[in-house]
Amino acid sequence: MATYIMLSTLTDEGRKTLKERPERLKAVNKEVEAMGARVVSQYAVLGGYDFVNIIEAPSNEVMSRVSIELGARGTIKVTTFPAMSIDDFVDMLVGNADSGK
Repeated sequence: MATYIMLSTLTDEGRKTLKERPERLKAVNKEVEAMGARVVSQYAVLGGYDFVNIIEAPSNEVMSRVSIELGARGTIKVTTFPAMSIDDFVDMLVGNADSGK
């Protein structure tokens, strides 16, 4: 499974929904699982974004679907990045150095 970082910002409608039904946050995680991905961890943050989510998905296509489905609701705006672990990154660099690239 690939790892993705999803940054999300609540819209006015999203803030209203969250205030009225805070349990909705965990319900969305189950919906993400139903779309074929899995929320590994989730953080509420201060600053330009409201939440940082670490998500695993089998493909970019599945992650795209999750991003579009969640964003289409009008309660959040999402920005999604593919990510790799530092170990995988270092392995990639070492592998490229060995092959002369």
